[in-house]
Amino acid sequence: MTDKINPSRRKFLTQATTVIGGVGAGFAVVPFLGSWMPSKRAEALGAPVEVNIAKLEAGAQLTVAWRGKPIWIVRRTPKALETLAKTEDLLRDPNSEDNMQPLYAKNKYRSIKPDFLILVGLCTHLGCVPSYRPELGAIDANWLGGFYCPCHGSKYDLAGRVYKGVPAPTNMEVPPHRYLDDGTILVGEHQE
Repeated sequence: MTDKINPSRRKFLTQATTVIGGVGAGFAVVPFLGSWMPSKRAEALGAPVEVNIAKLEAGAQLTVAWRGKPIWIVRRTPKALETLAKTEDLLRDPNSEDNMQPLYAKNKYRSIKPDFLILVGLCTHLGCVPSYRPELGAIDANWLGGFYCPCHGSKYDLAGRVYKGVPAPTNMEVPPHRYLDDGTILVGEHQE
């Protein structure tokens, strides 16, 4: 064995080891970083949902899913729109002061277009799914139509505004949405 060190060989071995180590680290890091990216299924759950509302009749409700939540689209009748002013004294937050809707839906209808109401269909008390009860007198003699959660008795008017004296603390949430045209909405993107 010789005690003589070959500097060029040592330099080559050091560089080769560095390159092989770098490639190995790259192979280890790529899957690790890839695991941070959302899956295709997760991306689909959060993606905006396009909904055709052209054939939705007055007084009818349509339910679609967005981000794992039921989204209600209700086409209100002219008579239903008239009842909104009659319920204001009975409501906890008639002017929607709590931030449960985008700015473009912060009005007495809680919508972009008065006849279409778009809501997250969950009770704000414990997340139950209320029922759509548009019929006058369906819940009690003073009922002017709206949404009723039979689990704990929370009531909402036809704009998703919560009544006083019920367990639900806030109005129902209005999700971000926009109109692509007169017959199509996109739930999950804000109106410009």
